[in-house]
Amino acid sequence: MRAAIVEAPGKVSVTTVPDPAPGPRDVVVEVASCGLCGTDLHILQGEFAPTLPIVPGHEFAGTVVAAGADVTELTVGDRVAVDPSLPCHECRYCRAGRGNLCDRWRAIGVTDPGGAAEFAVAPVANCVRLPEHIDVRDAALIEPLSCAVRGYDVLSGTLGAQVLIYGSGTMGLMMLELAKRTGAAGVDVLDINAERLATAKQLGCSEAAASARELARADEGWDVVIDATGNAGAIQDGLGRVAKGGTFLQFGVSDYATTAVIEPYRIYNQEITIAGSMAVLHSYERAAALFATGVLDPSVFISDRLPLERYPQAIDRFRAGQGRKIVVEP
Repeated sequence: MRAAIVEAPGKVSVTTVPDPAPGPRDVVVEVASCGLCGTDLHILQGEFAPTLPIVPGHEFAGTVVAAGADVTELTVGDRVAVDPSLPCHECRYCRAGRGNLCDRWRAIGVTDPGGAAEFAVAPVANCVRLPEHIDVRDAALIEPLSCAVRGYDVLSGTLGAQVLIYGSGTMGLMMLELAKRTGAAGVDVLDINAERLATAKQLGCSEAAASARELARADEGWDVVIDATGNAGAIQDGLGRVAKGGTFLQFGVSDYATTAVIEPYRIYNQEITIAGSMAVLHSYERAAALFATGVLDPSVFISDRLPLERYPQAIDRFRAGQGRKIVVEP
């Protein structure tokens, strides 16, 4: 089969690799679409994945074409979206129900061969059957949506909150859509990319700007500030925009070396909460259910559909900040 391969840091190509075979409790999925995200850029830099080469792609959906001997839940022809998480279920964090913090954390497309290929293997337990009205090519959006759902689990949203989101890429826009549906009184969005910011306006944010200084609430601050960029400058600015009693959520994925300065007295005196949200935790099925209700408009979120053979070009386009969600379709 054809697959994208990250061969070494900074080097990605599309080549022929052996067809996958399912284990007893696995299925083989013929991939319909596979999304690109910031994690893929980190893998390309040699981060996250413990060993290279690796077939990337942790946001994917497709059709079951083969099933292991012990699989009874799915049959050939079923259309599924795939949760990439592969916790060990044995470490202290897994036993405590925190599989996203697993000491031996693995994920399809990060540590194990992923969906940037014609076919991918997944445990049957990781597959969610799609309802008939869902286009399987759009269902690659479910995985990033499940990360956004996890983010809102961490926030434990308060009705009537004023929310500020840094970044209007795919994840920032998903956080916007969820904020609107979890009782926010206002949702402001920041981005220096005018095209992406226009999409935030299209989706109905309260205000949109390149800098928080331009927004009406600049002097008051926000109850909830979400960084969806991973950018050091945005994070530093966002930490200073949290109102008294508010929460800052680090949602964007930063480089390992990224740092920010906190003000301990202010955190103490104003009872500010700083929280993080790591990937997916008990949120994939809920994201699939939300997606089925139309919480996201795929025509707005997916800006580019490229053939698998153009995976290197898709990565370049994503790295340059062009478009919104870019998917490859084998």
